[in-house]
Amino acid sequence: MAARKPTFILSFDFDGTLVHPESDPIFHPSLGQMIQQLRGQGAAWVINTGRSLSQTLQGLAQYGIFMEPDYIIAQECDIYRPGLFSKWTDFGSWNRQARKAHDRFVKDHQASLNTIKQMVETQTQASFLQGDYGELGIVGTSEEEMDVIATFIDTHTQQFPDIGYHRNSIYLRFSHSGYSKGTALSELARLLGLTADQCFAAGDNHNDLSMLDPRHARMIATPGNALPPIKAHVERLGGFVATKYASEGMMQALAHFFSAPKA
Repeated sequence: MAARKPTFILSFDFDGTLVHPESDPIFHPSLGQMIQQLRGQGAAWVINTGRSLSQTLQGLAQYGIFMEPDYIIAQECDIYRPGLFSKWTDFGSWNRQARKAHDRFVKDHQASLNTIKQMVETQTQASFLQGDYGELGIVGTSEEEMDVIATFIDTHTQQFPDIGYHRNSIYLRFSHSGYSKGTALSELARLLGLTADQCFAAGDNHNDLSMLDPRHARMIATPGNALPPIKAHVERLGGFVATKYASEGMMQALAHFFSAPKA
């Protein structure tokens, strides 16, 4: 971790934003150099991802990213920081609160969840999944099908605002709407004594929309490989839409917001 207290935050989604398996290189080492330079100027480097903590650490090793982030926000809301011997631990009480809120959410909205499950099983080819630890999700067969399902779920969120979900392409996971990439980023900023003015956030998919929001980050960006609705969202809010893919697009974004030299 940075030796001094951070003065701003760089929050990146992982898959499709920092790394892009179809690109060469998958992760441009010059982006790593730019992040390190900005860390020297007071930045906290944050990976904000739908991956679990262990999957995130595996991904860093898999793609040869040997810099350790200052913080990881995993599964779209759990905040971790490295402890002794690089063991990652909960940062503050947020993670415990999120788990309690999710359990309450499932209990409180059983009727809506059952209705959504019935719709998925009778009107689509998608699968409604239930995990051993209370996880609830949907796997669609196409983006278009998931668009229809998400629209149906949104009819319930209008009546019950705490029904939330994280969507990435054809995958969707239910959650309490108060716990997302965006709210976790704001909580991390609060713990560090920072505000949205000092937060940069970048992502490429539906589950990144919550952090690509001025309430949580005043500097927002998306790479050239982002989905069209994400590009349109960022552009509408006056953010930066890169022309290059993933890590190279993030180099453009950092140069735009921080006048960092293009490595």
